[in-house]
Amino acid sequence: MTRLKLALASAVSVAALSTAAAAEPIKIALNEWTGQHISAQITGALFRELGHEVEFITAGAVPQFAAIADGSIDLNPEIWTNNVGDIYPNAVEAGDIIVVGQLGLEPREGWLYPPYMEDLCPGLPAYDALYDCAQAFAAADTFPDGRLITYPADWGTRSSDLVDAIDLPFKPVPGGSEGAMMAELTSAIAAEQPILMMMWAPHWVHAEVDTNWVEWDSASAECDEGNQSRGEACGFQQASVEKITSSGFADAYPDAMAVLTTMSISNDIQNALILEVDQNNREVEEVVAEWMAANTDMWQPWIDAAN
Repeated sequence: MTRLKLALASAVSVAALSTAAAAEPIKIALNEWTGQHISAQITGALFRELGHEVEFITAGAVPQFAAIADGSIDLNPEIWTNNVGDIYPNAVEAGDIIVVGQLGLEPREGWLYPPYMEDLCPGLPAYDALYDCAQAFAAADTFPDGRLITYPADWGTRSSDLVDAIDLPFKPVPGGSEGAMMAELTSAIAAEQPILMMMWAPHWVHAEVDTNWVEWDSASAECDEGNQSRGEACGFQQASVEKITSSGFADAYPDAMAVLTTMSISNDIQNALILEVDQNNREVEEVVAEWMAANTDMWQPWIDAAN
């Protein structure tokens, strides 16, 4: 009888702790780019459908991991694994951060070009074609070499390093800023001018203009960018995008954990919503609310399964 009472008391105590935790707002990390804000706001909107309060906490891409590990931030629905430092894998290994699964994005970094360039450079999208048609991408200040627009100088030299490694007859030209790069890309495509540019996805520009990616001999998350040559080029290391929580999140918010586990956001969704925010100057919250209202058929099953 005493054991039964103790067991019941323990169960009541655990339930009370869970209820108290669930009464606290769920704290979601906000990082410094629009796509992550969209993922976070969609996650928060889903949690509100479950009846939870939500709080958004601005956090740096690397410092956030210590906060998630100690539970002061509950989760981040969008972690790019190629920019996480040492804290993240160590916290995952220790069990302080739980990897819930993939968000659904298919991130990509690499060189892109408009489809009409394939008429001027037969063999594209294979990178090997660029050796024979560099002049098709040339500008007055690079001729006879092709012109390659790279990330701004303070973003690193990955494209320049690759050009040198594979001895490609192109001159890397750093973009002045993200805005300057997008302006040049969209204006070149509007005029059907040649352009080859280092780029990433998801991004709003993919919802506005049609482009193709240069393809390499191989491409994966394990690409060794510093060890490439012609015939053995992998281009750029590719990320995966993970949903993560603190170790205690599932026990404190089992229904929210169920939704987080099931929810998925595609490149097409992010591209379209980023376009609305970054180009049409709308608020993230407004754009996400509009998307939620128009896509009940997509997210309602996630809520129903959690309940």
